[in-house]
Amino acid sequence: MRGLSGRHLIAVMCVAEVLGMASFAMFPALMPGFIQEWSLSNTEAGWINGLYFAGYTVAVPILVSLTDRVDPRRIYLASAVITSASAFGFAFFAEGFWSALILRAIAGVGLAGTYMPGLKALSDRFEGPAQSRAVAVYTASFGVGASVSFAMAGELAELLDWQGAFAVGGVYGLLALFIVTVVLAPSPPEMREQEGHFLDFRPVFRNRPAMGYVLAYAAHNWELFGLRSWIVAFLVYAQSLQQDLESATWWSPPLIAAAINLIGWPASVFGNEFAVRFSRQRVVILVMTVSALYSCLFGFTASWPFIIIVGMSLIYGVTVTGDSASITAGVVAAAQPEHLGATMAVHSCIGFAGASAGPIVFGVVLDLAGGGTTTLGWGLAFAAMGLGVAMGPIAVAVLSRRRPD
Repeated sequence: MRGLSGRHLIAVMCVAEVLGMASFAMFPALMPGFIQEWSLSNTEAGWINGLYFAGYTVAVPILVSLTDRVDPRRIYLASAVITSASAFGFAFFAEGFWSALILRAIAGVGLAGTYMPGLKALSDRFEGPAQSRAVAVYTASFGVGASVSFAMAGELAELLDWQGAFAVGGVYGLLALFIVTVVLAPSPPEMREQEGHFLDFRPVFRNRPAMGYVLAYAAHNWELFGLRSWIVAFLVYAQSLQQDLESATWWSPPLIAAAINLIGWPASVFGNEFAVRFSRQRVVILVMTVSALYSCLFGFTASWPFIIIVGMSLIYGVTVTGDSASITAGVVAAAQPEHLGATMAVHSCIGFAGASAGPIVFGVVLDLAGGGTTTLGWGLAFAAMGLGVAMGPIAVAVLSRRRPD
């Protein structure tokens, strides 16, 4: 099957991405149960969510920078093994806060070596508008992977238990490894740049337009992964407030979370199409501003009729991801070709520092505001996400300005 090109290659790489992310959202999807079973505080749960992305943040500068010198395929395959091993490890060895913290951090390392190196391997094979669309589809498929992981976690935990759910996630990771091994041919040496010093990010930091999108990505991830980490717990809390409890509990929070993430795929792709046809800068600024305002209001709706909360959650899934592919495509377009791998490394490192901090801050705010037992606490926690993402439009606007001659 090697030698695939065009749409077929994009499609197969996206399928591998989704399969490799099978265990991605299993902890946040099942977090209410873990909090109860392991007697976790919201802050501790936030740390377990956040350390997943901290593992990503620590590993990604090295692993993605290597893609300028080493075939991204090799990095992807080795990291896919780490992803599967961490899922199996969680299934068989996780028994509380510290073991979960370590195993999720290792899983983040696996994600660092598959997500962006997979994108680099894909983008190396396209140019121009085709490259932008390949980046957009692959990036947007991250949301599909998150959606599938949420849905799998809830269903598998009911059929088996949480250990069984994570074990299945490990099996799916091995399937992703097999697919990429078969369909992605090794890249020839001339496809990889060898100039400059390894881990020299100075050219990236001097690229103001690229750094504007990098900082916007950090703000975007602050909100996005805060939402992904806590949406199931929020929906469980909202269900507990419903007068018609039987009707409300018919809706499964993990499946609602899956739908929220799934709707992000078309939102992200169409957002990038608008960015291609109009001004990327204006589209990113508009979407991020709307999402910031929406986040500041969303958490205060917990006592509303549950069907309205579900509808508002789906809208949130659109606003929180409508800028995702546009931001990453903007970074790729603004990067100097000889420093694309380094640029993507900085993009991922700084971006996922935001992803790591967002869930932790959410949990801290929740504990400080009543421990997740009041609507005010949830409202303030989501508002903290909104204030963070509001920094993104400012970064894009300021760093995209031309310096005076």
